Amino acid sequence: MDWSIQAWLLTSFAVIIVGISKGGFGGGFGMLAVPMMALAMPPMLAAAILLPVLCAMDLMALRAYWGKWSLEHIKITVPAAIIGTIAGAFTFQYLNADHIRFVIGVISAGFALNSWFKPAQRWIKHKLGVNAGRFWGFTSGFTSFVSHTGGPPLSVYLLPQQLEKSTLQATTVLFFTAVNYFKLIPYALLGQLNFANIKISLLLLPVAALAIGLGVYLHKRVSDKMFYQITYIVLFVTGLKLMYDGWQGF
Repeated sequence: MDWSIQAWLLTSFAVIIVGISKGGFGGGFGMLAVPMMALAMPPMLAAAILLPVLCAMDLMALRAYWGKWSLEHIKITVPAAIIGTIAGAFTFQYLNADHIRFVIGVISAGFALNSWFKPAQRWIKHKLGVNAGRFWGFTSGFTSFVSHTGGPPLSVYLLPQQLEKSTLQATTVLFFTAVNYFKLIPYALLGQLNFANIKISLLLLPVAALAIGLGVYLHKRVSDKMFYQITYIVLFVTGLKLMYDGWQGF
C-alpha cells in the first residue's frame, strides 16, 4: 500500500500508546493500537507491522523491569499462552476477528465494572488459582495472536493478585516477551513478516524507544493506588472500544 501522511501519523501514535503502556503506564491501553492503525490499513497488515515493534519494545521494557517479575505467575500463564497462540495460528482464518474483539470487550469492561461496584466482591478478593491462570493465559495467547489484544484476559487473572505495581508490570512484560517472540514463527510461516512490512517496523523503532522511556518515567511517579485506578479505567475504556469495533462486524 502507499503510505499516506494519515497512515504514518496513526501508526506513530499507535506505537507511542503501546510504548507508554509497555513502559508501565496505562495498562492495556496499548490494545487500541491495531484498531487505530486499521483506520488506514487492513487489520492483518497493521498486526504484522506492529509485531516486530512489539518485540523490540518488549526487550526495552524487560531491561527496565529486569528481575521484578513473579515467576510463580509466569510459570502458570506462559505455557498456556503458547498453546493458545498455536490454536490461534491454526484457526484464525476461520474466525471472525470482530466477534473476538466484542467478546474481549465484554470481558474487559465487565471486569472493570466488577472491580468498582463489586457485585462479586467475595470472588474478586480471592486470588485466582492455577486453573484460572491457565485459562486466562490460554485466552490471552489466543487473542494476542489474532489481534494483539491479549492484555485484558491476562489482566483478568493478574489484577486480583494485587501485586506491587512494578511486579505486575514486570510480570506482564515478561509474559508478552515470551508470547510475542513465539508469535514470530507463525507470522513468518503465514508470510506476514515480509521485507516491506519489516522495513516500516524498523522506521518506527525510534518512536518506540521514546515511548517506552516516557512510560517508565510515568510509572515511577504514580502511586500503587492511582496506578490500579488508571489501569481499571483504561481497561474499561478499552473494553468499550473493542465492543464497539466488534459490534460493527455482526
